[in-house]
Amino acid sequence: MNKKEEVSGLTTTKAPFIENAKKTGQLFIHQPYELYSEENQEAWRKLYALLRPKWERFANVKFMQGISSLCLKPDRIPSLEEVNLFLEPLTGFKAKAVSGYVPTFLFFDSLKRREFPTTITIRGSKTLHYLPEPDIFHDIAGHVPMHTDKKFADILVKFGSLAEQAAKRHAHLTNAAEKRAKIRSNIQALSRFFWFTIEFGLMNENNQLCVYGSGLLSSSDEIEHATLAPEVQRHPFQLEWVINQSFEIDHFQPLLFIVASFEHLYKEVERLEEWLLNGKLDNVAPGEPQISDDDVHVFLHLEE
Repeated sequence: MNKKEEVSGLTTTKAPFIENAKKTGQLFIHQPYELYSEENQEAWRKLYALLRPKWERFANVKFMQGISSLCLKPDRIPSLEEVNLFLEPLTGFKAKAVSGYVPTFLFFDSLKRREFPTTITIRGSKTLHYLPEPDIFHDIAGHVPMHTDKKFADILVKFGSLAEQAAKRHAHLTNAAEKRAKIRSNIQALSRFFWFTIEFGLMNENNQLCVYGSGLLSSSDEIEHATLAPEVQRHPFQLEWVINQSFEIDHFQPLLFIVASFEHLYKEVERLEEWLLNGKLDNVAPGEPQISDDDVHVFLHLEE
């Protein structure tokens, strides 16, 4: 890569445009498409070529329909404007460019508004098989095809609405430490649910195991490992397990959960809401993910 490409590219962790946006406090940004280098475009081409045959073999049928509906090109990074042109008429969802990490409340609450915070950088050519943080391939080729399906979109909206409920339901508590502890536990439970469904979910579709989780769909190695490796524990979805189960992001997932359908998953979100309101998420098992004080602060601030 020459010096010009290095300066102008939008490679994950190496993009001056993103660093400048962070320094000036810009979370929601535009997608400066002209900054994508040839190496960035080549990374997309290679990733798409790696994943396409595995999608055809392992992906949920709604995902493949979504790939077609979005008219994603195998040879170039899509512009979010193009994506939204196809996406928004189908379910009202739209991809919204961000400069990096979105606080948990803002991320989940964006889903309620049918907005999907979308990373615009792309992984480097040496990390094609795995990246421990989102990039545009993960977000657009992994997540967004599922957003074209009405049932799945409704699941995201329903789930996203729980963030505000979690933020407001402890307003009556006068003990600050108790309030923070319960909110932290609520965030942890919601994050685990999202991880084991939207990110790493499996489904029995017509008596055949398939993938609908974006973390699997955007990793050429993990999608196959998740469905075929004998060492992976695959269990029917159990809410009490999911909300109390730690996870780590830097290796293949050893434990995954299987839903029967998207109707089943929607009912589990309804049950999650019921458990939230009944206090069953107020003291989940400790462990990962760790919830930052900043994340808790955003939830607390919403009460005021």
